[in-house]
Parts: sequence; C-alpha cells; structure tokens
Amino acid sequence: MIKQSKRKRNKKKRIITIEIDDFPGGPDGFELVSRFCYNNGEISIDVSNVSTLYCCSVFLAMSEKFCFSNLFLQTEKFLEEVLYGSWSDIVLCLKNCEQVFFQADSYGLVDKLIFAALTKISRNSETFSSSSLSSFASSLSPEMAKNTPESDSRCISRSVSCGRSNEWWFDDMTTLSPSIILRLIMIIGAYKTNIKSLVLTRFLLHYLKTKLQTKSRTTTELMRNKLEYSDLADTAAKGVISAGKTAFSCRKLFWVLRVLSSFSLSRESRIGLETLIGEMLEQATLDDLLIPAGGSKESGFYNVDLVIRLLKVFVKNREEEISREKNMKEIGKLIDKYLREISPDQNLKVSKFLGVAESLPDSARDCFDGVYRGIDIYLQSHPNLTPQDRTEICRCLNYKKLTMETCKQLARNPKIPPEIAIEALKSRSENQEHSTSDVKVAKKSFSCRYSEEKKKPVVLHLEISEKLAERLKSRGGYNLSVMDSFREGL
Repeated sequence: MIKQSKRKRNKKKRIITIEIDDFPGGPDGFELVSRFCYNNGEISIDVSNVSTLYCCSVFLAMSEKFCFSNLFLQTEKFLEEVLYGSWSDIVLCLKNCEQVFFQADSYGLVDKLIFAALTKISRNSETFSSSSLSSFASSLSPEMAKNTPESDSRCISRSVSCGRSNEWWFDDMTTLSPSIILRLIMIIGAYKTNIKSLVLTRFLLHYLKTKLQTKSRTTTELMRNKLEYSDLADTAAKGVISAGKTAFSCRKLFWVLRVLSSFSLSRESRIGLETLIGEMLEQATLDDLLIPAGGSKESGFYNVDLVIRLLKVFVKNREEEISREKNMKEIGKLIDKYLREISPDQNLKVSKFLGVAESLPDSARDCFDGVYRGIDIYLQSHPNLTPQDRTEICRCLNYKKLTMETCKQLARNPKIPPEIAIEALKSRSENQEHSTSDVKVAKKSFSCRYSEEKKKPVVLHLEISEKLAERLKSRGGYNLSVMDSFREGL
C-alpha cells in the first residue's frame, strides 16, 4: 500500500498518505492490529475485542500462510471456545460485533454467535425446537451441526440462571443493537425455526420498551437506527395481531400501541392494532383512553383522533351482534366520562369534541345528561367561543333524553345560546306529552307540576304564545335581557 500510495513532497520532508477504506473497527481496530504486529504476534484477546480482531484478521488475510500462529488462527480458536462457552460471553461477543457489524455479518460471525445464543436459550427453556436449530447449524458448518443440543458431547454446564420462565434472556439481549436483533429475527424466519412466536413477540415488546425508557440518553442512536427500530416495531405488531385477543387484554393492547407508536409504526400495523383494540373496546377504562397526543401542543393534550377511530371500529363490529346493546350502553357511559375529562383542554376543537360525542349511535345512551355535563365544562373552559361554536357544540344533544333537572340547568346556563335552551325545553315538553297521560299543557305560560300520588319527577310544560315569541326576537336573534328573565323564572 505504501508503494502504491502517492507521495507528496513538502519543503522539509516527504509526506506519505495512506487511506484504508472500511477498516474493521476504524482507528481502534487498526491500533489493535498494530499492537499485535509490534508485540511479536502476542495480544490479550477477550470477549470485548475478539470480534473486532477476528474481522481485522480476515480483512488483512492474516493467515498461517504468512506466519505461524497468526491473528486469524488465534481469534478463531478463541471464538470456538466462546461459541460453546457461557451465555454472558456470547452476549458480550455479540455486543462487540456492533463496532464491526458490516464485516462481522459478511464473514458469518454474527450468524454463528446468534446460533450459539439460540442454543443456550433452547437448553434453558422451551422456546425453541432443537431439531430446527440442528438444520440451521448444518447450514453454517458441519462442526457446529455436530454440537447441537441433541448431540453435543461437550455439553456445557448451565451457567445461566434461567429461573422458571422462558423470558430469562430478555434483559441481556436488550443491551444489543437493533441490527443484531433484526438479524436474529431474519435467521429465525429464514430457517423456519420452530419458535413459540408469542415469546419472540414479548421479547420484542420488552426490547422496544427498554429502549424507549432510555430514549433521553440514546436519542442519537435511535435516530440513526430509525428504520431498524421501525422494522422491529412492525414485527412485534404482527406478532401481537396474530396472537390476538387470546393472548392480550384490552389494557395490554393499549400499552402495546403506546410503545410501538413511538417507533414509526407502519400504517398497516397501526390499523391492525387499532382494529384489534376497537373490537374489544368495552373492556377499556378511562385511563386506557387518555393517551397523550405526543405531537405539538396546538393539536391538544390527548390523542382524540385515536379514540374516534377506535369507536368507529367498535360500532361497526357491533352492528350485527345480538349482545351489542349492553356493550353499547357501557361504552356510552365510558365516552361520557371521557368527554368530561378532555373538555378542559384549551386546544380541543369543537369538531373534535363532536367527533367523539357523535361516534356512538343515539341508542348507546339512555340519558344524555353526561354529554351535557361535558358541554358545560367545555363552554366554561373556552369562554371565547363564538355564538356559532356554542350553538354547534350542542348539536350532539338529544333533548328528549335529558332529565328534567338537567334540562332546567341547561335553560339557566348563560353559556347556552337562547334558541338552544328554548328548543331543549320545547322538546322535553313534547316528549312528556307523548309519554304520560297526566300532562296538561299550560297555555301561554310556564308552569311546574308535581304528581303527588305517584311521586313522578318534576315535569316542565312550555308553550310560547305569539306575543311572547315576538318579544324574544330581536334583530334576528333572541334578546338577552328577555331570555335572562325567562331563565330566572325557571
């Protein structure tokens, strides 16, 4: 390389510049090889540097052809011991592969270490099938095939504290980069390893959750490997969707969605998860629905769009079910609570509020008092709404399903447009006329009447005379002073 390099002359001395592209491990790898060469072929090899040294030896063709006990032979012997050694050594070697991943993957080292890890896992749990690992081992080398779990004459003692769970290896593997984990998944898929897919799915969820918890310290790493993390998230989502309702509760699915959504989940995977959650939404709680928006503050504090999509799935799924009525009622109560919780959000638009309230059919609520309470909180929290907005937000109310007490509160509420108040009282009165034979309409006046004998609730009868209607009109609307005196009389 020196002979072939270009020589540049300086006034005082010659400068020889040598550029070595893609040297394994960069400057650190070159320094390790230099130490080996200048120390008569001796160097301390351990699990923290053997992967780098091995790749350097292959890259530089440091074989026995040039000298006895060259670097390639030394690292190959060390790795042979690692492959059948302790679990922790295998994981540390995989960790070291991250520094030279391109070369380690090209030279087959990553595959061999991953197989060794799978072998350890199969020995200490029932996650993998030994027969499938044997076929994979034979594809790597005959030597490794002879030492699969079924016929390993050098059976390694269990140095792993596996406990009673198939998930003992999760924490150790979370220390590895997404490129290593992706390679593991590709190996399992390529060789059709008989793995219990649910265990792999749980591992991926655990892996991504752990990375998310340390996101503040590894933001650069997450951005650099954004595509790889996205692939892992999609793989986990497919596993969850495949397992379905039998393996995951509604609350767990909400947790899964929150975790995976942080890693650029594909549209297909997101729709699949949302469909699964929507189909069992009756099991959800208020806490489940209160998912932070995660975007700019201008879009609102909670992810209201997600709840609207879930409700659409739920309603569509219940259209042909016999038991849908009971579930609809439960969801109706839940959404009323949700409306009251999100109403104080200063960035919640009227259209979003209506989107949630109107996602359910009218039959989902026996009473619309809960919806009115949400509207009341919203109006108090948004004092600068235009009259048009205050009128618009009331369109989701079914006045005939308001109790008399709530109807009176609505009529007294100064935030409610006058025409809405009158319409609500009128609808309530008409509803009472159709529902009871005891109703007597008080003509050209307002009256409250109790049924003492049967202890029926208060019934408000309202009929507006032509004269009063003229007084309520002013410049195309209702005169507020007249409306205030009307409310005081209720």
